[in-house]
Amino acid sequence: MREPNRERVPPARRTGLRQRLAELRGPEVPPQPLDARALAALAANPGCKRRAILDGAGVNKTALASALGSPSAFGQSQFAFMRGNAFEARVKADGGAELLRLVHEKLDAGAVPPTAGAVPDLSAVGPEGRTARTALALREATEAGVWTLLDHPLLALDVAGSPAFLEPDAVVVHPDGSWTVVEIKSFPMLDGSADAAKVGAAARQAAVYVLALERVAARLDATPEVRHTVLLVCPKDFSNLPTASAVDVRKQRSVTRRQLDRLTRIEDIADLLPEGTCFSPDLPTADLTAAVESVPATYAPECLSACELAFHCRDHSRAEGAVTSLGRSLRAELGGLTTITDVLSAARGETGDPTDPAVAALRRAARLRAEALGDRTGSLIGGEQQLAEAPGHTAC
Repeated sequence: MREPNRERVPPARRTGLRQRLAELRGPEVPPQPLDARALAALAANPGCKRRAILDGAGVNKTALASALGSPSAFGQSQFAFMRGNAFEARVKADGGAELLRLVHEKLDAGAVPPTAGAVPDLSAVGPEGRTARTALALREATEAGVWTLLDHPLLALDVAGSPAFLEPDAVVVHPDGSWTVVEIKSFPMLDGSADAAKVGAAARQAAVYVLALERVAARLDATPEVRHTVLLVCPKDFSNLPTASAVDVRKQRSVTRRQLDRLTRIEDIADLLPEGTCFSPDLPTADLTAAVESVPATYAPECLSACELAFHCRDHSRAEGAVTSLGRSLRAELGGLTTITDVLSAARGETGDPTDPAVAALRRAARLRAEALGDRTGSLIGGEQQLAEAPGHTAC
């Protein structure tokens, strides 16, 4: 059954959008696929129209950052990439026997043990073909009622009006017809636990895959269950032997779905751009900078670990004196004070509504600091330097 009340975009409009995004990317520039990691980062910062349009158009942000003169160190080393591929190949060896055993042990111990699971061929021409082939394989495996391993299936998810193709490490179909997402990572699991930050990042990626699988399940006549507990497979201790842990991603799924729903539609952002805007890295630096700056960004220090353009956006945010460059939590506490100049002026008593809780707190903090320094006049000396030295402030 198809999803009810789902807006259907006319084919002509979809074609026009694809052409517009290709023009933004550059006529000779191939599109950069939007993976789950990038999508999770985009959902974590839904107010950033710059990232939304660049990801929607398939712009290579690494090349773009280098062309702007702000290269990013964001990414995975070649050694870590090769090690991850070798570990994944080991986990999926022998038709995925070890992987199916781990799924049975950690998530479905009451089911019949897997002896020889099915591994359907998912090859097809183009992303649309692979997506259709994956949907067909999921339907057939659900009807067959046997353990089935889908190795690198391709799923589609609508992101702000533009399709994103996602490729999880694996999806397992249980004998009862339910589906489980499997994330295979190369970071170790020591004594049954792994680095919390890395597990959190893996959970956010898996939540994106769960959302995409739910779209596929909703189109089947008998909607199968998409499990919200995923399997995280990692090396055991310091060996290359696989071990696994069940991770509940219901919270991450709900947050990601809500944030994706808040994203401004890609065509709405594109319609506001100046005629001839292009993000091709081959353009002169001045033209490329003007094109990037024509799209508003919402920078925060958290972007440094999630976006290739973070250094460029940070430099401009600091130059403008934006409060968000000091962190989202501080920005939320300061209310309508959006620049450091506004904050310092309000703290000195020069501007601001004294009944505003943020302004009152700033002036009280200024008085307390002046008293602590032996200056009872309540003045702030060295404005920005004092703000930088304030407790709780961390330089980015």
